[in-house]
Amino acid sequence: MKRVAKWASNLVTIVLFLIFVLVLFLVISSKASGGEPQIFGYQLKTVLSGSMEPGIKTGSIIAVKPGGDMTRFKEGDVITFQEEGNILITHRVTEVINNGNQVMYRTKGDNNNAEDLNPVLSNNVVAEYNGFTVPYIGYFIDFAKSKNGSVLLLILPGVLLLGYAFYTIWQTLRLIENKGSTTIAADESIDVKQ
Repeated sequence: MKRVAKWASNLVTIVLFLIFVLVLFLVISSKASGGEPQIFGYQLKTVLSGSMEPGIKTGSIIAVKPGGDMTRFKEGDVITFQEEGNILITHRVTEVINNGNQVMYRTKGDNNNAEDLNPVLSNNVVAEYNGFTVPYIGYFIDFAKSKNGSVLLLILPGVLLLGYAFYTIWQTLRLIENKGSTTIAADESIDVKQ
């Protein structure tokens, strides 16, 4: 029983610490990159619409690779591009248009009935989608990027970890106190027998 309790205690400590480190990394990464967390050169973007369902669900996060030659894409590739008003959209390329020295892409969301109205200039493409999607985590990341979310997600795991540390110390002190009183009782019984 004691072995299971010790194992559970160690597991809780490790999980709380890992959550704290992960949240700290996500918050610092999103602030340092100007809004979107980055991992190994990939940016994590939150999907806010259902235009690419069922492959990419609303509220998912996707990993996109920024940079490189933005004229390299072909029909069927999924790109993230900037629309008017700094809105980012991730849609599939349906046609590549070579217009002299300018490359443009016709795009369409997989769940949309028609292609997007305006072709996308290669200069407006910011990244390529690589197929990595995690459903529903985008809601959490959007919350983490908010001011209140950043504060809560940095403070809450830290407070839980600190509270658990105090609980562990209290349990250890109680155990030491119980062992001390058992030793005193044993010494007193020895004195009585003598």
